[in-house]
Amino acid sequence: MPRTARLDIPDLLQHVIVRGIERRDIFMDDDDRRDFVQRLQYLLEQTGVECLAWSLMSNHFHLLLRPRQTILAKFMRRLLTGYAVSFNLRYKRTGHLFQNRYKSIVCDEDSYLLELVRYIHLNPLRVGIVPDLVGLDRFPWSGHSGMMGKTTLPGQNTEEVLRYFRKRVAEARRCYRSFIEDGVAMGRREDLVGSRRSSMKQPGADSKPVFDSRILGDTDFVERLREHDALEIRIPAQEPIQEIISRVAEQFSVSPQAISSKSRMARILDARSTVCYAAIEAGHSGAEIARHLRMTRSGVFTAMKRGKNLLASNDSSQTIFCMVRNSKSTK
Repeated sequence: MPRTARLDIPDLLQHVIVRGIERRDIFMDDDDRRDFVQRLQYLLEQTGVECLAWSLMSNHFHLLLRPRQTILAKFMRRLLTGYAVSFNLRYKRTGHLFQNRYKSIVCDEDSYLLELVRYIHLNPLRVGIVPDLVGLDRFPWSGHSGMMGKTTLPGQNTEEVLRYFRKRVAEARRCYRSFIEDGVAMGRREDLVGSRRSSMKQPGADSKPVFDSRILGDTDFVERLREHDALEIRIPAQEPIQEIISRVAEQFSVSPQAISSKSRMARILDARSTVCYAAIEAGHSGAEIARHLRMTRSGVFTAMKRGKNLLASNDSSQTIFCMVRNSKSTK
């Protein structure tokens, strides 16, 4: 299945989650953690990327980052590659250390910065690495101990977070810790790790919301992202698959039922391929498209490639695709 494009430009707050391949441990001991933190510190200072929160578990870690002068991908590539090479040499192993691509979620700071700081810093307590908040206060492998003044990670922006609570540092730390304590009973927050998706509203009064697991924010935040020139093509204006099928059917002068049939007529094949490509570009999964078109997933991606070539070589098909992507604004 094609990978979803990252939303990656400077100044976006991003919640990054990295797991070990097959959920294996990526930190065997404190020497590993120390190596990772030293690499993180060096890159934070060298690149100007800001870290608002972080925590290391045995088989995964969380970072809350705000790149300023670079994109996140460059920062993460250097961090993960350097650590993986060092880890493999240390343990005389070969192969991948991390599971697939790291997950990055673009976050609305106004609504979620503090919630993410709390969620990330509570991870060691949530998974049982430390027994209680007192243990978390001194746990060296989480940004919480830095917030409490017990440890220091150059590049961690503790001052910005504390300013949300009070002006004076001592008072701010007391309020911050109380805020952390209030979150202990919340448990795992599916919305903060990309399991529950942010909704975005299509143009038009009768439109339905669509969803993007890469974004943590409300409709207004998503629309602000849409307006950013560097992100415009990466956040497609989605619509339900059935509506894509209907509009393509209309333009190809075939019925929606024909597109979902087993017919091999040239016009219907072209329409079906166009639907597959348009739906994939709109963010729908191969499995979802396959259900609507009564195809296999492999068939969807074969048709998607054909649809892409068709659109590139046929001006009328390109017009159809543009109309599908912008259907709500063109009605």
